Amino acid sequence: VSEGPSRHLGLVSQGNVPGIESAYLAMDTEEGVEVVWNEVQFSDKKVFKSFEERIREMFENLMQVEHPNIVKFHKYWLDMSESRARVIFITEYMSSGSLKQFLKKTKKNHKTMNVKAWKRWCTQILSALSYLHSCDPPIIHGNLTCDTIFIQHNGLIKIGSVFAEAIHGNVHQHRDEVRNQHFFAPEYGTAGDDYAIDIFSFGICALEMAVLEIQANGDNAVSKEAIDHAGQSLEDPLMREFIQSCVRTEAKTRPTAHDLLFHRVLFEVHSLKLLAAHCFINNQYLLPENCVDEKTKSFDPNGIMAEINHCDRPGIHLKYSHVSPLELDKFLEDVKNGIYPLMNFASQRPHPIPRALSLSQEQMETVKTPTPEPQETETRKVVQIHCNLEANEEAVDILSLFLKMDDRLHRQLSCDVLPSDSPKDLASELVHHAFISEVSTISSDHQASSCLLVAFEQIRAGR
Repeated sequence: VSEGPSRHLGLVSQGNVPGIESAYLAMDTEEGVEVVWNEVQFSDKKVFKSFEERIREMFENLMQVEHPNIVKFHKYWLDMSESRARVIFITEYMSSGSLKQFLKKTKKNHKTMNVKAWKRWCTQILSALSYLHSCDPPIIHGNLTCDTIFIQHNGLIKIGSVFAEAIHGNVHQHRDEVRNQHFFAPEYGTAGDDYAIDIFSFGICALEMAVLEIQANGDNAVSKEAIDHAGQSLEDPLMREFIQSCVRTEAKTRPTAHDLLFHRVLFEVHSLKLLAAHCFINNQYLLPENCVDEKTKSFDPNGIMAEINHCDRPGIHLKYSHVSPLELDKFLEDVKNGIYPLMNFASQRPHPIPRALSLSQEQMETVKTPTPEPQETETRKVVQIHCNLEANEEAVDILSLFLKMDDRLHRQLSCDVLPSDSPKDLASELVHHAFISEVSTISSDHQASSCLLVAFEQIRAGR
């Protein structure tokens, strides 16, 4: 299939994906990876035309969402012919299936949900929702069920099938499917849907994760009484209160995703330990791969690394032997994979949607460029910079820059460097092409210029 962007995809049906008319497993032969081809059919072409701009804006925003717990959108395009109107979009493929499939398999094997896994998964889902809701403009998922939450083999949770108000009521929604109706808030589909509908859906997902399945009536519909009964069956009062706060009938009384991340029931890893792990992972390129193992070998197992003194009772001594290097390595790997997000410790501020993606070659040919072309500028600041200089096989110096921006996105650049290039020229070129902001080159710490100066001095030293 070669419809849309220049990708060649072989399609294999993925069955019924909630909220999506058709979904196929596909191979992107240009990138060599498996993806999912999704189609959303509109019931009315006139309605499709009236919502076209809002749909484009929605998908442009979704394509630029970057979060470890959200399925990545790769490409999309609109298709309207005499017989149909549809949206096609390509997303990341999740090979381990949906949360619903996992819960069914767990119940079939007569097992129960691990409490630690429940906390971990709730935190990851809430981290994704908190990110979406705090975007500017906010993104409401509107389609959250156990069928649209996916699991990776390493335990990472990702939410997919993000829909928005622009297409509610205009496509064949799984809201009409009896088996998923209980995931949606009473006010779903009415004017002014906000984050509260996602919180209600999350509460039902959290409940199903805890009890594995909410018993339905004979017609497969899950009643409010069945939800209340399942909630009352939970032994942990904190877990019960946590879920009940999410499924309150009155939307205004439901907590936000950000608030829920601070709930006591989700506390699993000490804040200081989590912050330290994220700091370590964010700067890992400065340290050798086996630094944890090498560092722990040098410690005396009986050595005391910390102690807590009490006036009225004996103090507590924490020894190095209390920390297993293997467990520490596994924890750091989980943090690196996004299993323990740091979103709940970040300040509650909007995440600006990044600039629109650059146009493809096919799109550029159809877009008229104004003359003179407006100069794009970078507004984000560089908060961290790492520089490397190497010579290739042709003895040409290659300068590589790793930039960490203030919105936590990363940028990696490389270029050939000539002996005649000066640090100032290289920095100016980065600003001119909107790779860094001008303030990064004129600020007091001279981050970009300093790094380029070091590289230039290395060239002059004969490297």
